[in-house]
Amino acid sequence: MFQRTTYLKQLIQFKDSDFIKVITGVRRSGKSVLLMLFKEYLLHENVPEDHIIYMNFESFDYQTITTEEKFREKLNELIPKDNKKIYLLFDEIQVVEGWQRVVNGIRVSFDSDIIITGSNANMLSGELATLLSGRYIEIPIYPFSFHEFLSVKGIEADSRRVDAAYDEYEKYGGFPSVVIAEESIKDTILSGIFDTIVLNDVALRAGVKDPTALKSIIRFLSDNVGQLVNASKIVNTLKSEGVETTTHTVNRYLDLLENGYLFYRAKQYDIRGREYLRTNGKYFIVDSGLRRNAVGRKDGNYSNRLENIVYIELKRRGYTVDVGRLDSKEIDFVARKLDETLYVQVAYELPNNTHETDNLLNIKDNYKKIVVTGRYHDVEQIDGIPIIYIADWLLAE
Repeated sequence: MFQRTTYLKQLIQFKDSDFIKVITGVRRSGKSVLLMLFKEYLLHENVPEDHIIYMNFESFDYQTITTEEKFREKLNELIPKDNKKIYLLFDEIQVVEGWQRVVNGIRVSFDSDIIITGSNANMLSGELATLLSGRYIEIPIYPFSFHEFLSVKGIEADSRRVDAAYDEYEKYGGFPSVVIAEESIKDTILSGIFDTIVLNDVALRAGVKDPTALKSIIRFLSDNVGQLVNASKIVNTLKSEGVETTTHTVNRYLDLLENGYLFYRAKQYDIRGREYLRTNGKYFIVDSGLRRNAVGRKDGNYSNRLENIVYIELKRRGYTVDVGRLDSKEIDFVARKLDETLYVQVAYELPNNTHETDNLLNIKDNYKKIVVTGRYHDVEQIDGIPIIYIADWLLAE
């Protein structure tokens, strides 16, 4: 198992705290492996194995536990009776109806440390939020970063192989099972991941009877990553392709795609007015390999694909990411984390003018501003604004 060091450190940091740790993210991004890595860490710390309870609710052993009653009964069998500290690791817990009450009961009744994973954002709303308000911490997990990708491949960050590695990363993405596979079967694995996410985590869970419109929306969003879109635009595009749908249905499906962590929506933020705009947003897909699979493996759209990779990396680094609007000008990303703000322009190639940096220079504050490029340019800065090649930026601390 590849060590997901960044995520594992977060689990260790909050070990034995009162917080329930909730690991969220798209299916096959490594949540189960992270739980197993934490279990290995606990064993290494001399925690008795019978005081570590690991349950994967999609495994053969536990897939029949789908109700609150069955969940409670099984735990009564597994929890030791010696009143010593227990560690409970629950994988894909959202398949159990009423799991929130059981988990809260464990938290109240036992000396316990609880970690749960799930592939749907709805698990963080409703009853969980009510029962555990202020008592859980979310740890979002994503497919491999480029840094992790290179580590798995055994490529040094200063190697001449980095550029070729980035091309592979951009093409096939960072899902662990895809990264370690032979190139001849990468697309097959991606297709399987895509179908599993769309059918299991989106369509089946929400009772979508006809996935045709859903898949058409996914294809549209994938082909238009980085473009401002709204439900009406999607409806009109689908109708021109012979797919009948409504604005209500499209909005519902957009919510489902976000809840399944397949797409993320970046809202427009008025930098001067310091408020969100009730206008179109941009959608970004969680993995570049899935985008390629969704659009039929066709090339082109390089600038928007680059923008997608930058967006997901900013999310991976813990930023809240919006699309900036400054009067009539657009700032690709306004990324914020605690008291830090970062403005990012993304350009596949630097234009012959200073358009990209001019937009940033119009922002009259002292927060950091950068331009990320898809091609290497022998230019370190323009008017004091750093120009950073995408591979270098992805590998920076």
